[in-house]
Amino acid sequence: MSAMMQERRRYAAETIGTFWLTFAGCGSAVLAAGFPQVGIGLLGVSLAFGLSVVTMAYAIGHVSGCHLNPAITVGLAAAGRFPPKEVVPYVVAQVLGATLAAALLLIIAGGTPGFDVTAGLATNGYGEHSPGQYSLMSGLISEVVLTAIFLFVVMGATDARAPAGFAPLAIGLALTLIHLISIPVTNTSVNPARSTGPALIVGGWALQQLWLFWVAPILGGVIGAVAYMAIEPVGSGKAEVRPQRPDVDAGTVRHAHP
Repeated sequence: MSAMMQERRRYAAETIGTFWLTFAGCGSAVLAAGFPQVGIGLLGVSLAFGLSVVTMAYAIGHVSGCHLNPAITVGLAAAGRFPPKEVVPYVVAQVLGATLAAALLLIIAGGTPGFDVTAGLATNGYGEHSPGQYSLMSGLISEVVLTAIFLFVVMGATDARAPAGFAPLAIGLALTLIHLISIPVTNTSVNPARSTGPALIVGGWALQQLWLFWVAPILGGVIGAVAYMAIEPVGSGKAEVRPQRPDVDAGTVRHAHP
């Protein structure tokens, strides 16, 4: 298989995977969270985001690494776990997948009376657009810290010395916990692509506040990656964690990075 074909497979996998994360996570919030008397609530939305990562990590981890998140891609590149030249194509594929998911959610959600897109499609926000009316500073700190911890978990769970095959579970559970903590603050981003898709559809205030959900997660991602590298024992097998080569590493989910 040619190198170009391999690249296309990876980018397509990232598009599909990020579509699923956004459609499942944001869809649970828009369609099911507040359904009268039997809605899934914040716990259900948190689980939906975590489960979307677990399912896609097992499905495409051996193809693209299953990043699904520009903050993960940039963080792994900063840690030497991912080729820098692949960062932009991965991010473009992720944003495309999230935007397609948001557009489809708009069509589905618009099929019920009284739907108002300006209220958001599980968009992220601060101030008056925060679910709990949290300030810009609160949102910034929350997104940086939680994304840093997310990267820390990703780095550890996908380390060559970690138990093989369990990385998707650890990472999916981490994302679930992150949502349980921070949905009231920003509606939880920790993922610029997931934030961009709904913001492009909603427009207005969502686009005006979108900058925070690029700056904070990417900064947090780099911090988390550097923090893990700082505690990694010298000469303990780090060389085994190669830059992403999904076609060489096919058959293992050790390198799956949602």
